[in-house]
Formats: sequence, C-alpha cells, structure tokens
Amino acid sequence: MANLEQLITKKAAADTQWKEQRQAERENAVAMQDAGVTEITTSPEAYARYLDMQGDNPTYSAGNIALAMLQDPEATTIGTPDRWRTLGRSVMDTEKSKGFKIFARLHGRGYALADAYDISQTVGREVRRPVVRENSKEMETALAAVLNYAVVPVVADRELPVAAYYDSRNMELAINPDFPDAEAFSAIAAEIAHARIHGKGINHGYDRSECDLDAQSVSYILCRRFGIKRDLPDMTKLPELYEGYDSQQRRQSLDSIQDMSKQIGGSIERGITPQQRTRVPVHRPVR
Repeated sequence: MANLEQLITKKAAADTQWKEQRQAERENAVAMQDAGVTEITTSPEAYARYLDMQGDNPTYSAGNIALAMLQDPEATTIGTPDRWRTLGRSVMDTEKSKGFKIFARLHGRGYALADAYDISQTVGREVRRPVVRENSKEMETALAAVLNYAVVPVVADRELPVAAYYDSRNMELAINPDFPDAEAFSAIAAEIAHARIHGKGINHGYDRSECDLDAQSVSYILCRRFGIKRDLPDMTKLPELYEGYDSQQRRQSLDSIQDMSKQIGGSIERGITPQQRTRVPVHRPVR
C-alpha cells in the first residue's frame, strides 16, 4: 500500500522549496533593477545607453531596460520568446540557455520573471521599424499626434528664435513654423513634455532647469523610436539632479519619462501605420 502521508509531506516540502526559490529569484531581480536604475541615473554614459534602449524598446519599463542592460551589456532590442514569436522570429537553439531575466505580464495577473533575449540571439523575419522622414505625410501625421498632447494653448510665432518654447508663466506653447520638420518635432516634443510635467500649474515644484533633462529625454526617445535625428540631451548635471533620491524615486522618475514617451509614441505609430482591414469574402450565388 502506498504511503500517501509521506507523499503528501514530500509534495508540500517541494512546493515550499519552489516558492522560496522563486521568491529569492524575484528579490534578486528587484535588487538588480535598483542597481541598474542607480547606475543609469548616476552615469551619463549609462543614461545615454538607456535612452537608446528605451527608444528601441518603447513598450518595456525602465526597470526591465535596467535589468537587460545589467545582465547583457551588448543588448539592443530585447524580447521574451513569446514576443519574438509575434514578430515572426524565434530564439536560436544555441542561445536558449544564454538569456537574461525580465518581468513579464502574466495574462493580467501581475508580473513574473521570464527569460528574454536580444535580437542577435534570434532568427526569422526582419523586424521593421516605423521611420518618419523629413517633408513626408508621416511627419505631418506625427507632428499632429504630438500636438494633440499639448495641455496648453498653442500659438505660432515666427519671431521665436527657437523651434518651440513652453512659457510656464502664461502656460502657452509657442512654435515657430519656419524650422525644418525634424528640428520642429524634436523641440515640440520636448516643450510639450515640459507643459505636461508642469500640469497646468498644478505641479508647484516645477522648475524648467530641473525638469529639462526629463523633457529632452522624452523627445530623444521619441526621435529614436521613429528614426528622427537629434542630439543627446545635456547630461552634465545628471548626478546632482538625482542626488538624494532613493532607488524607488529614481525608478519612478524614469518610469514617468517612459510612460509619456510610450503614450505619445503609440499615438504616432497608430497614425502612421493604421491597422489593416481584413477583407471579408463576398459569397456569390451559384448559377
């Protein structure tokens, strides 16, 4: 007769060990996230790489980008096996044991650690990125989408010495329409980010100089995502901007940049790459 009591005890012990192992892995990943976020917000070189990776992986959180950067310094475009499958790619057999960990959503039931891989570890269909070119219909659509996120009145001002400027005192966004498209897009995105950070004056702690890196970062990520050239933001004051912040506050700051750029970028992408309609076959009567 089988010793069911012993089997049940073994099963309970195995379940406890599995849960403890998963909890330890999660805590280790969170610690790595904290370390990665701290590095990003301390080192201008790491921050520059973060901006490039966030622009190339716009849907992933800042925490996941930090995890990828820490575990795979050569990573560029990342994804879980499921994500690569949706893009028509698969992880090479020789690379399946060489992935890194990120947090992935569990069908609306929270997040769990999952294996992820760089695009260099996959094969399959070419991944096409949306590109917005100068003097194109797509650029006009992109500019219109960005302007839709202005939370203040927008006016044209040909006397303005720059492409765009948010006046926090009058809560107004001025745009000089005579600047080239790429320069206009970059500047408008940054100034709209300033206006949204200010929040129509609700954010009483708003200071342009202290918020400029965040605003320029939103602009850079968007430009990177859509192949629009612009220089990296000035990061010389990066360490002092984050001085006194703990790891959670640093992550929240990066998350707010990612969230704003993700929202605006998603709107742009939907505008320039509309969903294809599925043709419904027409059934003709048989004669």
